[in-house]
Amino acid sequence: MIIPQHVAIILDGNGRWAKQHGMPRNYGHTQGAKNVETICREAWNLGIKYLTVYAFSTENWNRPEDEVRALMKLLRNYMKNCIKTAEKNHMRVRVIGDISQLDADIQESIHRLEEFSKDQDGLNFQIAINYGSRDEMLRGMKRMLKDYKDGRLLPEDLDEKRFESYLDTRDLPAPDLLIRTSGELRLSNYLLWQLAYSELYFTEVPWPDFTKKELVKAIEDYNRRDRRYGGIKEE
Repeated sequence: MIIPQHVAIILDGNGRWAKQHGMPRNYGHTQGAKNVETICREAWNLGIKYLTVYAFSTENWNRPEDEVRALMKLLRNYMKNCIKTAEKNHMRVRVIGDISQLDADIQESIHRLEEFSKDQDGLNFQIAINYGSRDEMLRGMKRMLKDYKDGRLLPEDLDEKRFESYLDTRDLPAPDLLIRTSGELRLSNYLLWQLAYSELYFTEVPWPDFTKKELVKAIEDYNRRDRRYGGIKEE
């Protein structure tokens, strides 16, 4: 079985899972956060080298204020605990997204985590926080225009590789496989440039119930795909 090098996941269904279990939405988010560590470990054991998860989108600020506050509290705790997890599992952790909109203490925790884990040689784990693909590309274009204005970029220098250098995911390979849990069939402004040639896998299973068995199912489905990148299949 061919193992995808890079898997991206949209962690969906935490709130609905909690409702089904008669619990508040925040309980679902807490259980979902716990499952992230489990899937990171299982992904590495299966041979996946890069795992990128959608934790908090630019649109999530529009959720009810008490839910956003609870998510930020959960994020604070997760960032602190993630240093221990990164050390235990030898993970290199990076955050993509516009973290300048987060509270100063969360930004500091992110910087500390990235610095602490930068030399780890295990799973490359990316967490998308305050991330939206359109926002990412607009921020990248602003940096590109500044480089043009300052004489560091000429129009003839611009190609796909140079454009990618302005994205949050620079130096990362494009995802081979996208997984979205809980039955929704859309990308929700996630890695739109990077997913151009990725295989997409959607499952009804909500994120807190997503196990190693479900991850293997997704990889098995990936193996049944005919990945030609626009070419013509040879008979």
